[in-house]
Amino acid sequence: MAVDLIIELPGGKIVLIKRKNPPPGWALPGGFVECGESLETAAVRGASEETSLEVTLVRQFHTYSDPARDPRGHTIATVFLARADGTPEARDDAAEIGTFTRESLPTPLAFDHAQILDDYFSGRY
Repeated sequence: MAVDLIIELPGGKIVLIKRKNPPPGWALPGGFVECGESLETAAVRGASEETSLEVTLVRQFHTYSDPARDPRGHTIATVFLARADGTPEARDDAAEIGTFTRESLPTPLAFDHAQILDDYFSGRY
C-alpha cells in the first residue's frame, strides 16, 4: 500500500519530484505505508521526507488500484490533496523538485501520475 500527495501551493501550483530511483520520471510525492502506520501519517511523513514541506491534508482524493500502475508490482495507492506554504526542497528519493501548473507539467510522468493529475485538473473526483 502506498500514498501519493497532490500538494497545492499558493498561486495555483503543485509540487512534483523527479525520481532518483527507477522507474524514472516526475512523480507526485509520497511513498509506501509502513506497518502500523495510518494512511494519513504516511502521507504527511512522505511529503516531509521528499519535499521538506509541512503539509496540511485537505482530504482523500481517490484510490488507484490498476495492477499495471506500478511496473515494480501491484501497488494500491491512496492519493491525498494537501496544502503547504514555503519552498520545497528535494530530499530522500527526490533527485529534483519543481512546482507546476496544468499547462507546465513535465514529462515523462512516472507510474499512473498523468492519469491522476488529469483526474485532479478536470475535477473528476
